[in-house]
Amino acid sequence: MSLFVASLNSGSNGNCYYVGNDEDAVLIDGGISCREIEKRMKRLGLSLRKVKGVFVTHEHGDHIHGVAALSKKHRMPVYITSGTRAAGNLRLQDEHVHPLSPNTTVSIGAIRVRAFPKRHDAADPLSFMISSDTVNVGVFTDIGVACANVVDNFRQCHAAFLEANYDEAMLDQGGYPLALKNRIRGGRGHLSNKQARQLFVTHRPAFMSHLFLVHLSQHNNHPRVVRDTFVPIAGEIQIIIASREKESKLFHIRNMGEAKKALMPARYAEQLSMF
Repeated sequence: MSLFVASLNSGSNGNCYYVGNDEDAVLIDGGISCREIEKRMKRLGLSLRKVKGVFVTHEHGDHIHGVAALSKKHRMPVYITSGTRAAGNLRLQDEHVHPLSPNTTVSIGAIRVRAFPKRHDAADPLSFMISSDTVNVGVFTDIGVACANVVDNFRQCHAAFLEANYDEAMLDQGGYPLALKNRIRGGRGHLSNKQARQLFVTHRPAFMSHLFLVHLSQHNNHPRVVRDTFVPIAGEIQIIIASREKESKLFHIRNMGEAKKALMPARYAEQLSMF
């Protein structure tokens, strides 16, 4: 069994990721409007009828903005912790709410979604591993540090959405107030390019085929900086830099075997005009 994945939007203006197989699908977060989710999925040839739930990582607006409208219009289940629901003040219809707990797995057809805790300045933050048979896709965003949970799950991924939020020099020299800078880099904020690179270099499995670099800061990062950080070390792994303005392509993730791959020139997919 394989999985199809896409970033519908990624950044401080909204985050939403699609993961599905031939029959069922899920969304991780709904940080853009219901209308935009509909438009972007339609352009990818995807049907919302296949989406059997939206899984919420935490309550910040760029992750929940469209969740209530999406759930109401499409009668879509929302998998969310009680702490996240309360902190986000989400007006959800009770019949669509599926309480979620850390370290639990939800089965949706042949898809399994495992929730695990992460470090972020939110009420009850989670990351997710989405699996179908022997294929694993991880979503690792809004993580202040690559904790043991993140490392253990990253090692199992055939594809991963990995936060590369900021370049350390750009953040340090930029115009953000010092308190905000310290929040971002303080261990419960976001992952830098350097931290993401270290996680990738140290813990990527031999069978990983795709790495999506996501949640890039508009002011403290740039796609070309991320490209130059990851492409030279990627080998055969395809690098995709997610846009804050448009959906990515739809990518087909298969289990190509766990034999170690020889390093070859990296494949690289991005559309700089989107940024």
